Amino acid sequence: MRDFQAPGRSTVHALNGMAATSHPLATLAAVDMLRAGGTAADAAVTAAALLGVVEPHATGIGGDAFALYSPGGGDNVIAYNGSGAAPLQASADWYLQRGIKAIPLTGAHSVTVPGAVDLWATLLERHGCKGIDAALQPAIRAAEDGFVVSPRTAWDWARNREKLRNGINVARYFLFDGEAPAVGTVIRQPALASTLLTIAAKGRDGFYLGEIAEDIVTTLHDAGGLHTAEDLQRHRTDIAAAISTHYRYHQVWQCPPNSPGVTMLIMLNVLSGFDLPRYAPLSVERLHLQAEAARHAYLARERHVGDPRFSAVDFKTLLSTQFASAIRDQIRLDRASELPPADAPMHPSTVYLCVVDRDRNVCSFVNSLAHAFGSAVVAAKSGVLLQNRGAGFRIEPGHPNCIAAGKRPLHTLIAALVSKDGRAVMPFGVMGGQFQPIGQVHLLSNMLDYGMDVQSALDLPRAFHYDGVYRLESGVPAATMSGLERLGHVVVRSEQPLGGGQAIQIDWDRGALVGGSDPRKDGCALGY
Repeated sequence: MRDFQAPGRSTVHALNGMAATSHPLATLAAVDMLRAGGTAADAAVTAAALLGVVEPHATGIGGDAFALYSPGGGDNVIAYNGSGAAPLQASADWYLQRGIKAIPLTGAHSVTVPGAVDLWATLLERHGCKGIDAALQPAIRAAEDGFVVSPRTAWDWARNREKLRNGINVARYFLFDGEAPAVGTVIRQPALASTLLTIAAKGRDGFYLGEIAEDIVTTLHDAGGLHTAEDLQRHRTDIAAAISTHYRYHQVWQCPPNSPGVTMLIMLNVLSGFDLPRYAPLSVERLHLQAEAARHAYLARERHVGDPRFSAVDFKTLLSTQFASAIRDQIRLDRASELPPADAPMHPSTVYLCVVDRDRNVCSFVNSLAHAFGSAVVAAKSGVLLQNRGAGFRIEPGHPNCIAAGKRPLHTLIAALVSKDGRAVMPFGVMGGQFQPIGQVHLLSNMLDYGMDVQSALDLPRAFHYDGVYRLESGVPAATMSGLERLGHVVVRSEQPLGGGQAIQIDWDRGALVGGSDPRKDGCALGY
């Protein structure tokens, strides 16, 4: 139990249903949907759509989504891949012939087909009971009537002011007298409201066909992009069985590639061979082992993982005990490993949410524009802010993540779910671009190795080894920082909080739910 004289949050407890998101309005809307008889799918889409209005820097209808769904809380975990592909006219040769060696972070070439809306429609069709019109109503009201800018959203908005000033159509939708809105400002988005109304009335076809699609394609074409109407028309959500591994008597589930969830599973396999509880949660040893496992797992991902429709991904090898054992043999407690760089082309941000309903349907859901405010391109008439997920491609022929016509980039989005003895026990996720696999492992290890409750596990300070530098949050002790430096890590204090997460535990014995929400964001967990 936490110290009630110290700052912090209690876990949230409920009997019937629960939602946890990064914004209070989205959590409330999801719980309202549950109380009205909606399923976990209905509530998740409701929250995701509203987050696209009230957290416009992080997510929206111009982005991608992934979801794990466990009907009735069983271990039949279904993976939904709502990521979009490169234009059919795209190829590595096209870029190389023009002297372009990397996809830029902004502009038309960074945009892949937005996949979120089709995933929403697919999830609702298969697991919902309320329909897309009902699910979009809170988002429509927020866009029409206005919403109040919250503290973390205002902070992220202000940090991207220059990006918005230099984008395409974006300043007129997201800057006000040339500035980002301050905390407490009321924002309205009438063009986005109109677009959401069209989707509510026509479903996914209202987005991928007709005037909205035409507006997106025209805007991108005018900005030099290769996109056509066919690129949007042909997009469909992929549905597959989730992939998994075991950790501390639990089964941990992820979406298969092009999601990078396999990275997190490799990390768990490596760490399962170490006795982590013998070290303190913020000790040199624990954070060193976590970083080493991550560095090796990220290297494996960059070498072997891409869109499986274009290059096979050998899960049997990557998730084998032999593969994890070979990595462990290279890890030393007295020094950092000498490894080649394995850093991905981009390090974006995102939102994560989870929902459990009264029938114990479980949804673990992630929705994103990639980097803050995506490509900084807004479709001129419809107000659709477009993602920059295409910047995750490489322009390296022969690489599994090389750009190609109709290919999906290696993503950063991962949604996780844990089961035990054949029943789902926790949907969870930790957002934050390339940090997501490390963040998820850190959270799960906090609970399974160190016995923390879900809120304490989210609260604990974090560390992130990326781009050759080990970034530690301010709460990591100075002695740990010095100890990691002595092992050969390049260590700095992180300039910003690392990620943000949500989780809901299912207590099957008591018939209760226990939720937590990350203090690094504005959100909360609520139940009824």
